[in-house]
Parts: sequence; structure tokens; C-alpha cells
Amino acid sequence: MKLSGSLKISILNMPFMSPKAGLSRRNFIGFMLCAGISGLFSKSVFAAIGELATTERSLSLYNPHTKDSFNGVYWRKGEYVTDALKNINHIMRDFRAHDIKQIDTHLLDLLSEMSIKLKPEKPIHVISGYRSPETNAMLRKRGKGAAKNSYHIQGKAVDIRLPGYRTSVLRRTAYKLKRGGVGYYPHQRFVHIDVGPIRYWKGT
Repeated sequence: MKLSGSLKISILNMPFMSPKAGLSRRNFIGFMLCAGISGLFSKSVFAAIGELATTERSLSLYNPHTKDSFNGVYWRKGEYVTDALKNINHIMRDFRAHDIKQIDTHLLDLLSEMSIKLKPEKPIHVISGYRSPETNAMLRKRGKGAAKNSYHIQGKAVDIRLPGYRTSVLRRTAYKLKRGGVGYYPHQRFVHIDVGPIRYWKGT
């Protein structure tokens, strides 16, 4: 069904879509789904909500080391949002070396897919994002389990936690998506995900 521009605009301008309303787009879509089932809205409005859901990708991230956070749309209508990517690159920087690298957008899409499936109430905690070669070598020397040619160095890997979810749940979710490597570290309470070859392992 082809939606008119006026219909999309009218939906976006509804009070529920306003940031001041305190209701996220994801929650709003859930509300609209229930409303559609109850017959409260027309089929055209219901279809518009479905289209909006597929034209945006969002993330909610928090770095516990630096206290930086991001909560918003990073991809809209087939294009990545430049300012959002800059903010995400900053959050996922090597905080030890104060070094920033562009994070692979496939990794962001993987995090977004995990968020869609898990529907968390709190942001994903970035334990380790990009690592400079110097930081990676230092961690290897300390016996932290860092690989010599880590995907963290390429901006293609991230170690994460998610408040309210067991580490095993994160591992299972990433495993089912089959987008790359998944490392399970139950004692350190984080899961490594990357967009390299598909492989799985268990750490400490």
C-alpha cells in the first residue's frame, strides 16, 4: 500500500510521537499495534506505522567508563545519520588512549537487531568498543584475553552488558542472529560480538 505524505506527517505529529510526551517510538508502535487490533484506527494508519518502523533504526548505548550515552535514530530511510554516527563513534572510542575510530555500521545494525528482539528498558552498556593497537597490546600483556588481531582494533567488535538480562540471554540472542563472532564471558559478565566470520567461544 502506497502511503501519502500527509498521512505520514499526521502520524509523526501525533502527541504520542513528541519527545516531550515521554513515550518512545518503540512503545508508541506497540500502542498502535494494540489499537489496530481493537479496531480503534483505520487500516491506512496501521499500515503507516508499519512503514515508519522499517524506515528507521535506533540504538540506546551507555559507556560506564566515560558516562557518555546515545539514544536515538542512526539510520533513516536508507541512509545512516552522520551526526548520530559521530556520537556513537565517540561513545565507543578507546577511552584509555582517547582515540576515536569509525565503528563498522554492520556492527551497529547487529546491536539494533538485538535490541529489537530483547526490547530492553535500559541502554546497552559498552564495556569495550574500539581499541587502539597500543591498548590491545597492553590488555594482551596483562592476560585479559585480547586477541592479537582483535576485531576491536578494526572497529568491528564490541563487548556488551545489558542491565536486567543475564549474559547467557545476550549470548543466545547474538548466536541466533548469526552475524559474526560471539564470545561468552560469564564470570566477567559480558558478551563479545563482532561482524567477522561466524564463530563461537566461551571465555572466563
